[in-house]
Amino acid sequence: MTIKQALISVSDKRGVLEFAQGLAAQGVNLLSTGGTAKMLREAGLTVTEIGDYTGFPEMLDGRVKTLHPKVHGGILARRDLPEHMATIEAHGIPMIDLVCVNLYPFAATIAKAGVTLEDAIENIDIGGPAMVRSSAKNYAGVAIVTDPEDYAPLIAEMQANAGALQLATRFGLAKKAFTHTARYDSMIANWLTGLDEGAEAQPEAAAPIPAIFPAKLQLAFDRVETLRYGENSHQSAAFYRDTNPLAGSIAAYTQLQGKELSYNNIGDSDAAWECVKTFTAPACVIVKHANPCGVAVDGTLLGAYEKAFKTDSTSAFGGIIAFNGEVGIDVVNAMSERKHFVEVLIAPSFTAEAKAALASKQNLRVLVVPISHVLNALEFKRVGGGLLVQTPDNFTAQASGLKIVTKVQPTAQQIEDLLFAERVAKFVKSNAIVFCGNGMTLGVGAGQMSRVDSTKIASIKAQHAGLDLTGSVVASDAFFPFRDGVDVLAAAGAKAVIQPGGSMRDEEVIAAADEHGLAMVFTGARHFRH
Repeated sequence: MTIKQALISVSDKRGVLEFAQGLAAQGVNLLSTGGTAKMLREAGLTVTEIGDYTGFPEMLDGRVKTLHPKVHGGILARRDLPEHMATIEAHGIPMIDLVCVNLYPFAATIAKAGVTLEDAIENIDIGGPAMVRSSAKNYAGVAIVTDPEDYAPLIAEMQANAGALQLATRFGLAKKAFTHTARYDSMIANWLTGLDEGAEAQPEAAAPIPAIFPAKLQLAFDRVETLRYGENSHQSAAFYRDTNPLAGSIAAYTQLQGKELSYNNIGDSDAAWECVKTFTAPACVIVKHANPCGVAVDGTLLGAYEKAFKTDSTSAFGGIIAFNGEVGIDVVNAMSERKHFVEVLIAPSFTAEAKAALASKQNLRVLVVPISHVLNALEFKRVGGGLLVQTPDNFTAQASGLKIVTKVQPTAQQIEDLLFAERVAKFVKSNAIVFCGNGMTLGVGAGQMSRVDSTKIASIKAQHAGLDLTGSVVASDAFFPFRDGVDVLAAAGAKAVIQPGGSMRDEEVIAAADEHGLAMVFTGARHFRH
């Protein structure tokens, strides 16, 4: 289908001048509105303004511009139906073959501090979505362009095809257009349904901050890639990215080398990255099957890696490693010397030497992710027929907030290790028990149905690694329901415990700690992770 007449009306004017010039060079007649028409005309292009085209000026403070039969008739008329063509000819309505529209900046408006309901309402586009949907519905005869990234490819296709755009191209543009309007309406719905009752009575006042959980929740994600399979080879899978992924989240990764990421790779990488980026000192986190099997901080990333690997070298095989600083050749050499097989290696950056050395490991997936401590506003978990939504676990214990509940007082070094252990336990599947000492994990017990079993497993892990638990500290992600867990960790050699408290048997547990000569502190916050 040859493009003979185009209507251009955009809020986001990136690249639109070059696009319009490309259309004009193909002999396309240009229609436009307001500010867009002014910009194109000042650049020397011949443009017919919509008001002149329809015979009606823009009115009602711009609320009515393109809502006219001469616009929508020229878009919606089916070129293959003689009766449509006869009607169009009878009313003197020319065809519009291409529509280039993007919508009022609602997202930018509601992001402003102190935005009013009135401001938000006036930035809800009406004519734009109507044209987009009309054009997309009639993709057989109209090309609808909503994304500036499409400008150059479309001009190139027209140049190669005597001014025509193929049906497959127009259908692809239509699918993108319906997604564009659906997301726009979802954004408006989420914001409005999140406002407090009574907001409509004072539209000129600063609108209250929308509720965290709107009554109707609309979500939007973009498919990044189709994965080879899901958790198991008989399952299909794909990776979708938030439309505006947070900088510093795993979804913002850049892959430097290696095989394609798998479903499990991405899940485990997220677990490792979310943990390591919580530390300010040089840190290393090794994850296996979504659980940290080795975590450490040190003066250097090399030192942190060596300590993390020592925790559980068996489980570290085939794991995911994340660092919170630039990885150098010393770390890469240390991994090679240990013949440490790694599925994914993640860091905010790598030195040139490190990249060169890693390049020989063709299957190793190497990801660069920028460091950011900002958390997602909400977390989601799919269940049968529904969706669980919660705010992220952003509680991290501080020394000033600890409540010492035992006769024995923890030392300054124990406090430091306890806070480290608590931070690690936050990322271990419940029930979680983590033995630590000297800025490293010594034994990790995860995902057991009873806390005492997790305690026993953590102790056994340390024994298998040849690590001495004498004088160690322990973090529990939730309270001890009975004293048996305390008995086990004391027998293993631990001397201090950090836990949230809040059990009906807290007195019994504290008494057990006193009996064993342990220091125990409460944080007041648990860290269940399922």
